[in-house]
Amino acid sequence: MERCGTVAGLFVRFMKLGCFTFGGGLSIVAQMHRLFVEEEERISSEELLDITGVARSLPGAFVGNVAFLHGYREAGIPGGVASLLGMVIPPLLLLAVITHFHSAFKNSRLVTAAMTGIRAAVVPIIAVGALNLTRGAFPRPLCFALAGVAFLLYFVFNVSCVWIVILGAAAGIAIGVCSEKSGGGARGAD
Repeated sequence: MERCGTVAGLFVRFMKLGCFTFGGGLSIVAQMHRLFVEEEERISSEELLDITGVARSLPGAFVGNVAFLHGYREAGIPGGVASLLGMVIPPLLLLAVITHFHSAFKNSRLVTAAMTGIRAAVVPIIAVGALNLTRGAFPRPLCFALAGVAFLLYFVFNVSCVWIVILGAAAGIAIGVCSEKSGGGARGAD
């Protein structure tokens, strides 16, 4: 019976998140961090980072992937499906309404102004989501240097994201091995 409560709870939580996930994936990460990491303490920042990392590597919409993976972690496949449905129903309904009234909305100054305001409000939410991810992404000081190198490779030298991820994985393994050899603990490069 507890699992049914968990599944229903996941559906309701993600339905609330789905109502306000403007701005794409990092917006949901910021909201999930506040709800599941800070308020409910159901997962750690590192676990949320792992979920988002896997969600980014899967095909499909990032937001749906994150919802499903978190729900699956909490309550198996029923939890994943409930979370996914909760996440997609609100925007689906909103999109249906907007599509139905498209001709009235497309030239409305009020709607255009509202969307401009939403975009401006979403930027800090996305920034907070990105900053929250750094808590789990940088377990060692050397990881900050690794992030700096990755930034330079991408923005200055235009290196493919695939290569940056591969180099990051190799550097993470090297950092973990060196840390274990020097007695820095068995955590690896988490």
